[in-house]
Amino acid sequence: MTKSGIIASMPKVLKIELSAEQRKELEYGYKHGHCHGFRQRCRILLLKADGLVTREIVPFVEISNQRCINQWIKRYERNGIKGLMNKSGSGRKPILGVEEEMRVRDAVKKERQRLSQAKLIIEEQTGKKFDIKTLKRFLKNLSVDINE
Repeated sequence: MTKSGIIASMPKVLKIELSAEQRKELEYGYKHGHCHGFRQRCRILLLKADGLVTREIVPFVEISNQRCINQWIKRYERNGIKGLMNKSGSGRKPILGVEEEMRVRDAVKKERQRLSQAKLIIEEQTGKKFDIKTLKRFLKNLSVDINE
């Protein structure tokens, strides 16, 4: 009891126990996951299973919000390893999509030596403003799709 007579409650400590199969799955996800966030979440679970408390995990995963770490642990308990993956549709939507592909191709063919001019043509046709880097990234992704 404290001086005021109120019983001080201890914060609930999340503990997690992993089976050998779960640990193996998380270790594989940590080492080979495609997304940095997913790898980081796998590491959170591995560190928690090793007995670290949330505040001790913070420096390892570069997430300063302890509540966020605990939410990922609870999400894993509810959904397993799939709960650690990014949900589809999350993140910023692309400025240039599939519907602009032909316009981009035509503009680049027309202004092959002047990409900034091609950018202006595409902006005029689509009504969308974007940086030259966005156009270069879009073209790079187009070339990857063509070569696969």
